[in-house]
Amino acid sequence: MITPGWCHTMARYNTWQNNNLLDAADTLTDDSRRQDRGAWFGSIHGTLSHLLWGDLLWMNRFDGGDPPPNANHFMDTATAFPDWTEYKRRRRATDNRIEAWAARLEPDDLEGDLSWYSKAMERDFTKPKSICIMQVFNHQTHHRGQVHAMLTAAGARPGDTDLPFMPDAI
Repeated sequence: MITPGWCHTMARYNTWQNNNLLDAADTLTDDSRRQDRGAWFGSIHGTLSHLLWGDLLWMNRFDGGDPPPNANHFMDTATAFPDWTEYKRRRRATDNRIEAWAARLEPDDLEGDLSWYSKAMERDFTKPKSICIMQVFNHQTHHRGQVHAMLTAAGARPGDTDLPFMPDAI
C-alpha cells in the first residue's frame, strides 16, 4: 500500500510546506495571524497550532516520543502553542522528528495494526499502521490548504505547493 520511500517523501514535503507557510505567516502581524477567519480552528495561528498538536499526538503513537501539551484535551488544540516564536521552534523540531522517523522506516514497520484510545472519539481504536500513517500526511495537507487560503486572503503570498517542484534539499 505505502512504502518507506513514500513516507520519507511525504515527510520532506511536510517540512517544505511548513517552512513555506511559516515564511508567509511571518509577513503578517500577530493580530492578523490570530484573526478569526471562519476556519474550523478560527485563525491561521489556531489552525497551525492544531496541526502541530496533531502531528505530535500521532508521532507519540508511532515513535513513543513526547506527546503534545494537553494531549487529552482535543478542543484546546488551537491554543496549545500560544507564543508564535515558540510555536515555530516546536514546528521545526517536530518536522525534524517526522523526517528522522520516516528515514528509519523499514517495510515491516508499515505492517500490522496500531491501537490507541481516542479522547476525541471517547473509544479505543485499532487500525492498520499504513492507514494511520497516511492519515497523518493527509491531515497535514488538509489543514495546510486551509492555512494557505487564509494567508492568501490576508494578503500574504505562500510559495509553490506542487510535489514535483519540491527542492532536492530542504
